[in-house]
Amino acid sequence: MKAMILAAGEGKRLQPLTLKTPKPLLKVGPSSLIEDQINRLSKLGINEFVINISYLGEQIKQSLKNHSYFQNISFIEEPFPYGTGGALVNAMDHLGEDPFILCNADIFSEIDLSRLPTSIEAAHLIGISNPNHNQDGDFSLLGSSVIINERINDLTWSGISLVNPKILKEYLNLDFPFDIWNTIMKPLIKERKITAHQDNSLWIDIGTIERLELARASLKEEN
Repeated sequence: MKAMILAAGEGKRLQPLTLKTPKPLLKVGPSSLIEDQINRLSKLGINEFVINISYLGEQIKQSLKNHSYFQNISFIEEPFPYGTGGALVNAMDHLGEDPFILCNADIFSEIDLSRLPTSIEAAHLIGISNPNHNQDGDFSLLGSSVIINERINDLTWSGISLVNPKILKEYLNLDFPFDIWNTIMKPLIKERKITAHQDNSLWIDIGTIERLELARASLKEEN
């Protein structure tokens, strides 16, 4: 199985830390965020990686040059960030025909990836309890099916999922940038084709300096 790691964002809310360092190279512990993702995925048996890069992307390539999986990484360069949906469509030739794991580079978590299903119709999401910065949530569950309530939802998408690449084909001619949630996932959710489960493990979206410090504090507490 392959995995795609989304790593092209500029990380504007993390400035000044990201003025000279791309967000995926920020560190919570001894390793960068993107190294942590690769290491966790490799423990699941993933040995082929697709990583999209744009902002300061060459730094990401160089930082992983000595990683044991470097030869198994396909870097997809974007002249400007194509968005989370555009990145997937742009990388389709590298993703193959089988479902792949998708995850954001900028999350710090202990989510159990082994709970992801092995086969899916469209996509399967991992949801977490709504954090303070997203209290209205992204979706709710009806059994294992993802639904979206008009006002408040129970879960936030963790940024980790299993995706069937066939759902990307109808977006081949769409102009970049576009995001995966509004453009690709929501129409499929309306058709009840997206499933999910909840994970209550530690999860922090490293979107701000405050959340980066929270992740570092959480790691210190564990140690």
